[in-house]
Amino acid sequence: MAIRNIRVDGDDVLRKKCKPVEKMTERLSELIDDMFETMYDANGVGLAAPQVGVLRRIVVIDVMDGNPLTLINPEIVEADGEQTGAEGCLSLPGLQGDVTRPNHVVCKALDRDMNPITVEGEELLARAICHELDHLDGILYKDLAIDGLYKVEEADEEDTEE
Repeated sequence: MAIRNIRVDGDDVLRKKCKPVEKMTERLSELIDDMFETMYDANGVGLAAPQVGVLRRIVVIDVMDGNPLTLINPEIVEADGEQTGAEGCLSLPGLQGDVTRPNHVVCKALDRDMNPITVEGEELLARAICHELDHLDGILYKDLAIDGLYKVEEADEEDTEE
């Protein structure tokens, strides 16, 4: 496993639409391992393949609930409710923005073994799924931020929803 470089805002790869994964290969399996290691090293809760320069529909998520997720070719099939809160992104270090997302989502995907799975998430997990899936279509949370972005230090001084 290896820690990969996280691409930051301004890198063209973050604005491109990712291609579906047709079959699991040793190289893609290694990518998934590297994505988890990179995400944990950066203290993130999610990471999408384009954030490490790979244009494939793969995301990893771990909201520290004991259930780290690998989602391949993920698609949100149901969304309801609403939550607004601060979001950050490993590709926009030191910044946050308030974003409104569904409070509950159902996501269909393939797992690491290319078996179909359904993941249901609420609150932080729902937010993370939406955020990471946006990356697969070249969308950054700053595109959805209600009042633009602010430095994380400013967020710490305010009462923000998380």
